[in-house]
Amino acid sequence: MNTYLQIHPDDNVLVALQDLPAGTPIQFNGTSLELTKDVPAKHKFLLTDLKADEAITMYGVLVGKANEPLHKGDLITTGNIRHDTSAFHEKDDSIQWQAPDVSSWKNRTFNGYPRKDGQVGTRNYWLVIPMVFCENRNVGVIKTAFEKGLGFAPPEMYNEQVNDLVNLYKNGNLDAIKTYEPASVTAAAKKNNVFSNIDGIKFLIHEGGCGGTKQDAEALCALLAGYIHHSNVAGATILSLGCQHAQVSILQTALKKLNPSFDKPVLVFEQQKSKSEFDMLSTAIKETFLALVEANKIERQPAPLSKLVIGLECGGSDGFSGISANPAVGHTSDLLVALGGTSILSEFPELCGVEQELINRCVTENASDKFIRIMRAYESQAESVGSGFYQNPSPGNIKDGLITDAIKSAGAAKKGGTSPVVDVLDYTEYVTKPGLNLLCTPGNDVESTSAEVGSGANVVLFTTGLGTPTGNPIAPVVKLATNTKLAQRMPDIIDINTGGIISGEKSIAAMGEEILEYVIKTASGEATTKAEQLHQDDFIPWKRGVSL
Repeated sequence: MNTYLQIHPDDNVLVALQDLPAGTPIQFNGTSLELTKDVPAKHKFLLTDLKADEAITMYGVLVGKANEPLHKGDLITTGNIRHDTSAFHEKDDSIQWQAPDVSSWKNRTFNGYPRKDGQVGTRNYWLVIPMVFCENRNVGVIKTAFEKGLGFAPPEMYNEQVNDLVNLYKNGNLDAIKTYEPASVTAAAKKNNVFSNIDGIKFLIHEGGCGGTKQDAEALCALLAGYIHHSNVAGATILSLGCQHAQVSILQTALKKLNPSFDKPVLVFEQQKSKSEFDMLSTAIKETFLALVEANKIERQPAPLSKLVIGLECGGSDGFSGISANPAVGHTSDLLVALGGTSILSEFPELCGVEQELINRCVTENASDKFIRIMRAYESQAESVGSGFYQNPSPGNIKDGLITDAIKSAGAAKKGGTSPVVDVLDYTEYVTKPGLNLLCTPGNDVESTSAEVGSGANVVLFTTGLGTPTGNPIAPVVKLATNTKLAQRMPDIIDINTGGIISGEKSIAAMGEEILEYVIKTASGEATTKAEQLHQDDFIPWKRGVSL
């Protein structure tokens, strides 16, 4: 196994693939150096001497500048370098894309749920949605009733532990409580025994709908409309208080905008027009049950892989993300695009520094101009409140080698592969064009994943180097570890280990193909992701304020 790596021939830093102690001699392309300090795995050290303000280059792009004179063999840190990126401008080049060979997948299908509008779902869910946070309690009542009644409730493995502790306490056995070790139980997704073709009822509880701006209400309604219109959803039950900003009429307008012929069942119940809370909830439960009977008639059927829409997401990233999981996912995206499918790359603060490459990959000037406009507006908004993209890396990112936003972004962008950018979408806009789409979202894991699914992703590929349990209510989220240590340490949340790329056991292309095979199994309902097994139904709408 190699102990260090140069990612791009133009880079003046090397990445440590394992812990390297100070004094380690390095020989690389005719250059000899000695490490001046310990270099932890995932971190970077200089290949050349630098003067103050000279450029740090990774992935072939500017990712920072030296704060002081630095020497080859020095570890780069937040103290000795600072974030910096190259300016971007209008499209000045057209990149010729060499699509990967997809002959072995040409006639492949997945078993999905066909919808009347031509979309194909990877799951078949019913949604229950509050228009405003005031209805969250009522949604919770319906949630408890249906999940227990239909067998969708999460495993009650922790209830037994509490019961054991209660019994020990009642018997006065405090010493036994201190040494109590619960039996190890693996969560398992329950399959209801009433409606065999329904994968679950999902509840999009949120804290919005009123008290914010008109734009907040409109954005929330647009996001909720995307979920109802989504290929994985058969229909929805809506609970409205009545007086909130996020009116049902705004939601209905948003649905018609997505599909003028929209005809999925949407059941609306307004509390301020009801005789009583009991009457509203009882009626909602009865009518939802009848709707489930109809939704259960939809069965999985073979569908071409071109009907897949994958979200490309990362969270809890580390210094290996950009050289293992992210480029592997990028190859998966390229394979799917070559097959006529769709992928969505989001997290605009994590595209900082690679804008020009993406601009040049846009197939139209309208798309490239829109990307430029959104990126500049987003950065300007962040700076107006004393922040900026440079503040994006989290403490965990920095600890594991992503010490500037540009370093993080250059690696994060690898999830988008190399295919042309067919469209640029603002937040809550729904995908309409097959190929790679850019979607404006924050870097926040859940806000971004929620948005990707709201824009049509029916499977999400989520890479993580530190371990992130993020899931989604209606789309399976496949979690990919960037390194083997993480996969072994957190097997309960990781679906695929891409650490073999770091050890040299697997190529990026081979890993990308393996991921696509898993996507097909997941889309067909043959594989259940760890996030689904754990009922990790994360959903956070973005209020369009500054969120990085």
